[in-house]
Amino acid sequence: MQRRTFLAGSAALAGATLAATPLAFAQGKPETSKVAIAVGGKNLFYYLPLTIAERRNYFRDEGLDVDISDFAGGSQALKAAVGGSADVVSGAFEHTLLLQAQKQYFREFVLQGRAPQIVLAVSKKTMPNYKSIADLKGKKIGVTAPGSSTSIMASFVLAKAGLSAKDVAFIGVGAGAGAIAALQSGQIDAIANLDPVMTRLERTGDIRVVSDTRTLADTHTVFGGDMPAGCLYASQSFITKNPNTTQALTNAMVRALKWLQTATGSELISTVPEGYLLGDRAVYLDAWQHVKEAMSPDGLMPADGPATSLKTLQAFDPNIQGKPIDLSKAWTNDFVKKALTTVKS
Repeated sequence: MQRRTFLAGSAALAGATLAATPLAFAQGKPETSKVAIAVGGKNLFYYLPLTIAERRNYFRDEGLDVDISDFAGGSQALKAAVGGSADVVSGAFEHTLLLQAQKQYFREFVLQGRAPQIVLAVSKKTMPNYKSIADLKGKKIGVTAPGSSTSIMASFVLAKAGLSAKDVAFIGVGAGAGAIAALQSGQIDAIANLDPVMTRLERTGDIRVVSDTRTLADTHTVFGGDMPAGCLYASQSFITKNPNTTQALTNAMVRALKWLQTATGSELISTVPEGYLLGDRAVYLDAWQHVKEAMSPDGLMPADGPATSLKTLQAFDPNIQGKPIDLSKAWTNDFVKKALTTVKS
């Protein structure tokens, strides 16, 4: 397995391309203007570039009519794409690898986050004497949805401490007010979630953070390298049939990423829906400062990112352990590279 992983990682480091399925990269009219995108927890900063592209009409400027469906977690958004009710997913990169293990080929084509932004914390109410990850054995951990990136991160942290997912109970609590209520009411003993939820719980003193991936340094500490996070991915068949549509989606997202690099707090607040703020603008802006570094500045996949993601999954997930994964088929920077030469902020 180590040899297969090395070979796959070498392919990724060489830079994934779409040479196996040639595309017409001359930007033309989108093959289809209507695109259905599935996302799990759209209010989270993890997916903020998607919201910016939508709210600032960047998709429309590219000739696209985008319909975004919001699910409780990334695993449910993935099911929408596999089932055919969505064309594209705004979700975690690692899902492309899990799908490939099932011989379903989906490819990332623009990165939203270069750090997962997921925080694992314990409840001060139900675990006041917490000392180590081992104390989570037999406890209930709230995640956005079972199988989502939050449960993947928590499972990896558990595995590093000698525990498995079977040693805990993962409870789906969503990505908003419901997650906060579940923790504060004592329904769960720990939580793996993202901002602004986690900053809100920190500010109220309800949690003790035990593992954090909101910064690049913390991400390297947890995962041992660059760990790609939110991205847009679609089936290889969709990309092959719709290269101009895929390029248009990428252009809009790169434009959103560029806007976020210079946006002020007030500009951000005035752009996102009121419901994203969880009733507290100050907390939202505080959370933004926590995760701003995690946003991709350009949409490019880091060279070592895919291999880090695969190694993470192999540490605990029997569905991918021992499976030959070709990382070069799971991502491409081709569309982003073209967008970077044409897109203005």
